Order: sequence, then C-alpha cells, then structure tokens
Amino acid sequence: METAEKTVFGETQLGGTATVMRAAANLNVRAGLVDREINDPTKVSVAQGVSVTQTDVPGRRIFTESVDGQVVGQYVQSMPTQEAVLGIVQSPITIGEALEATVLSAGAKPVDQSDADAIQAAEARATGSDTIIPGGIAATAQSAAVFNAEVKREENKIKLGDVLTGATAKLPADKVATKQDAEAVGNAEWRNNLNQAPHPGGVVASISAAARLNENLNA
Repeated sequence: METAEKTVFGETQLGGTATVMRAAANLNVRAGLVDREINDPTKVSVAQGVSVTQTDVPGRRIFTESVDGQVVGQYVQSMPTQEAVLGIVQSPITIGEALEATVLSAGAKPVDQSDADAIQAAEARATGSDTIIPGGIAATAQSAAVFNAEVKREENKIKLGDVLTGATAKLPADKVATKQDAEAVGNAEWRNNLNQAPHPGGVVASISAAARLNENLNA
C-alpha cells in the first residue's frame, strides 16, 4: 500500500491507509502474531491485490484504495475546473451530489439497513423534512435493504448504485453539505452498524468528504 500511495500521490499519506496498515503490522510483529519478515519490503516481490484508483468528477478527484478488491480508504482532492481557471467561483457540493459520488466509490455495495438509514437521514437533511418521500431515494433504499436481507446471492442484491444514481434529480430539495449533515448521517448509519466502521467510500464517507471540501471553500 505504501508503494501504491507513493506511485499515485508521490508520498505516503500522513494518517492514511498505508500508515495505519504499517502501524498495525508493527503491532502484530511485536505481539508475535506474524513473522517479522512480513514487514520487510525486500521480502515481498509484489504487492498483490493492492491498488489506488482515481476518479475525476467536476472540481475534484476521488482516490480509492483497495486491497484484494475491498475498498479500505478514500481521499478527495480539490481540482481546478475550467470555471475556476476563468475566475468563476466553484460551487459548493450539495448532499445530492455527494450521494451521487457514492455511486463512483461504493456503487457495487449491496444496500443494507445501515445504508438505508444513512440515505434516509441524508434525504431528511437535504429536504428539511423527516417525512419519507414516496418513491424517493430513502423509500427505495429502505425497500432495497428489506429485499437484500432475504436474498442469499450477492449478485442478486440491490446495490447502492441502483438507488443513488441520479440522486440529485430525485430529491425535491437539496442543500450544501455541512459538517452537521455529515454527523447526522453518520449517527443514522451507526445505529444499525454498531460493531463496524463506516464503509469506506460509502454514504457517510462521501457526505463527510463533501462537507470538508465545502469548509475549505469557505475558509
């Protein structure tokens, strides 16, 4: 992962996925849980299954880190747009746009109850109403979570991409994503995901990233 980060970013990201993985590996070595040689880069010929991919969307670049096909980290980098070059102020990111970004980073993830609750909270924050909109993204996500709970085969489950594609157009109202929005959505997901961290690149991660970018725009 360190090699992958250096290839893409030019250096290991401070506090990033590679740093966390290195710290965890060191702890495991000290505890005698793994061979000391696993931490020696000269003993590893290929970083198998480790990748860092980037997706460009207007005004930002999303880097997604994966190990063996599983997303383990995500970074969002502001990028100058043509409008910015011309001196036009870049617009802040809305909740709807952040939800659409989730399609790029975690669109293949099957919808579970924690996702549905996070999407419901996001819709409520965007519209200013706690009432679930019939046929809206929250209602669709809740139905998807119920359906997926009864389906055994992963390929037959409804994915986040199925629910969140075109999210902005499906919201009757929208608003700029803020830190408070990210916290509300995070709390909603956490209530049904007590034993796990938020899914990397998922709904909470995307709205949190949007909120941070918006804060930087206002700085």
